[in-house]
Amino acid sequence: MPTPRVSLRQALGLGDTPYVALVGAGGKSRGLFTLAEAYPPPVLLSTTTHLALEQADWAEEHWPLEDPSPAALQRLLEKPLPPRRILITGPREGARWTGPSPAQWEVLRAFWETQPLPLLVEADGAARKPLKAPAEHEPNLPPGVRQVVAVAGLEALGQPLGERVVHRPERFAALTGLVPGETITPQAVARALAHPQGGRKDLPEGAAWRALLVGETPEQLAGGLRVAESLWAEGVRVPVAVARGHETRLETLAAHVPTAGIVLAAGPSRRMPGVNKLLLPVQGEPMVHRVARTALEALLDPVVVVVGHDAEAVARAVADLPVQVMHNPHWEAGQSTSVRAGLQALPPGTGAAVFLLGDMPFVPPTLVRALVAAHAQTLAPIVAPRVEHRRGNPVLFDAVTFPDLLALHGDVGGRVLFDKYPVHTFPWFDETTQRDVDTEADAALLR
Repeated sequence: MPTPRVSLRQALGLGDTPYVALVGAGGKSRGLFTLAEAYPPPVLLSTTTHLALEQADWAEEHWPLEDPSPAALQRLLEKPLPPRRILITGPREGARWTGPSPAQWEVLRAFWETQPLPLLVEADGAARKPLKAPAEHEPNLPPGVRQVVAVAGLEALGQPLGERVVHRPERFAALTGLVPGETITPQAVARALAHPQGGRKDLPEGAAWRALLVGETPEQLAGGLRVAESLWAEGVRVPVAVARGHETRLETLAAHVPTAGIVLAAGPSRRMPGVNKLLLPVQGEPMVHRVARTALEALLDPVVVVVGHDAEAVARAVADLPVQVMHNPHWEAGQSTSVRAGLQALPPGTGAAVFLLGDMPFVPPTLVRALVAAHAQTLAPIVAPRVEHRRGNPVLFDAVTFPDLLALHGDVGGRVLFDKYPVHTFPWFDETTQRDVDTEADAALLR
């Protein structure tokens, strides 16, 4: 199996010592043990429901608690933990292991609060179906959990809604608006995940929520991107990991994050006196309109157009587009002020932003989508195209760089961070995409 370029831990944005519960269907157990391997031991794993007998063998060490008293677990935790990934369960019931008792869960919670180590929990059951809708008593979240990851199996995409692929299909139908037998779409999966009675059911106040989509075929994995984009359209701006299952573990293929577009359109046309180049027509539309439309067609959301010089005219040029116009009153102080203005307009949960220059009208949506795809596969702090052995435009910046971008001053842009952060580049063979419009000669080419 090839080494994943992004670990599941990175893809879900989990910290060094998470207390996380996996709920939902299609791939929870594999996700649990894959996450455990992303952390240095000791790591504690458990369940509030049950695990199959063979799944307990996936752990390096197993502590089955026959005695449900808190003291039985307390005695084990008082000793130095071995440097292993330790599964803690209750007693065996038939062909599965149960979870610790409620009193023992209070012990585990208190232990995690005083010890810097991960606590990873499977907190739902789905009868081995790729999708589910929770019953009234589900999910069975452990006390004090800090992160919840909702898991869905992509093999259900394109299948008719029914018992074969959905646990509790009648509840799933109520959450999504589908009827039994209707085809399950990415939009339906997103609605089920985002619903407060679906994948977000009983989410504790202050707990972070994530989504994990597990597939096998290229078609299923491509469907995962459509689920992610539909999920954000539901107003839930969270990272979505897309993974392929391999026996007992998951291989993370992509980490999709909500990605915004920021069109920098505040500067003057210093080399073209008396002309606002951003308003020059390019194949029948103002140049800035074309750039903003490219960002929209690349499915960036939101798209923010930062205006400054000749602000009213530039704003009117994009008035028919579903973009947010952000006025930068300090545009004369340099490009850094527009970078800050654009970032400050972004909603919470934005995972990355693509900066597009308003005077580069030949960048196609496919190039912008290539930036987003490269970021999903690498989570690199900065992603840029490589054109004729040079870094080109536009450039994507991960949210990890936002504090540094907000600290910029003067007539500089994000490229000053290229020496601080790793930059992932990929080849782009169309040099015409890098043409900008700075002079009368450039404008003549447009005509």
